Amino acid sequence: MTTDTLTDLNGVPVAALNNFIEAVRNDPASADRNPKLVAHWVGGSRSRVEFKNIVTYIGGDDELNPMQMLLASLAACDVDLLATHASLMGLKIETLSVEANGRFHVRSYLGLPDAPGSGYDSIAYTIRVRVPDATPEQLEQLRKQVEYGSPVGDSLTRRVRLQMQLEA
Repeated sequence: MTTDTLTDLNGVPVAALNNFIEAVRNDPASADRNPKLVAHWVGGSRSRVEFKNIVTYIGGDDELNPMQMLLASLAACDVDLLATHASLMGLKIETLSVEANGRFHVRSYLGLPDAPGSGYDSIAYTIRVRVPDATPEQLEQLRKQVEYGSPVGDSLTRRVRLQMQLEA
């Protein structure tokens, strides 16, 4: 069975994804995304984040804080990316996880003078995957695809222009 005829592998709708890939090949602009979300202060360090009909919470006692969520975004993006490409290659995944950690300082966040930037100065992560039928070449292809195609990874490795406005 080829990936063109698969309907679902690893929870990925392969046939629909192949159709979308072909559509993007014909119209590259159809791959552009411009999501807009809103974060509302709930109290303390907790925010309610809304995107369309989806609501999640960040910060506070029982949620990931924003810096942990940034690591989680990288890990989840690469899980998604690897699962997608393994499925396109016709490879069944038994297990897949990404462990991420990073180092950052909060001195500038606290308003202390002469502090370094408050963002991560390094992030390390390990992808652990078990794909029994994958050849070493296919695993290398998956590694390269994650390195090349991760939107979150790409955003973290280059300077992204931020435009902030404060309305009071």
